[in-house]
Amino acid sequence: MNHVIRFGPDGLARCLHTEAIDLRVLGRLTVVRATLVEFNDSAQQWEVRHHGTRELLHADPSREACLRWEREHLVPGPHGPVVA
Repeated sequence: MNHVIRFGPDGLARCLHTEAIDLRVLGRLTVVRATLVEFNDSAQQWEVRHHGTRELLHADPSREACLRWEREHLVPGPHGPVVA
């Protein structure tokens, strides 16, 4: 799996979090989730929603499948992760 870290002109790094790279070596971290992964009681499945708009991006009965979807479909953009 490839990991991408984008550095903006402001010096900030943007990427999807992974334990494969110890990001603390870059300095103090501020972590903001791009999505919310929540269980929907009515639908009886896990849902991936856009953090800001709450738009449904993906759903699956398996939470791990939703987390895998995040890793496979989100890429770092200039202002944070976006759906590829």
